[in-house]
Amino acid sequence: MKKFTWVALAAALFLGVIVSPFASSWLDGLERVAQAKGFLGRGEGEPLVSSPVPDYAFPGVRGERLATALAGGLGTALTFAVAFALAATLRKRRN
Repeated sequence: MKKFTWVALAAALFLGVIVSPFASSWLDGLERVAQAKGFLGRGEGEPLVSSPVPDYAFPGVRGERLATALAGGLGTALTFAVAFALAATLRKRRN
């Protein structure tokens, strides 16, 4: 199981850091429907909660692809850390 976890983490980091900067900038399905129905602009404006990495780009980084790669890597690493901590806590509780 440990080997699988590390291989899965490496694959997720690869996708988050290397592949994500090449993602399409076209509208996704939800945005396309919102545009077709005429309410896409309603979602614009000030966010309710401030994001540490807005628009999937790390703030303060000049290159757009590098900023996206950093955001993907950070998001993947934080998600893994939270999931790992939760799993460890639940495993201790079970034993």
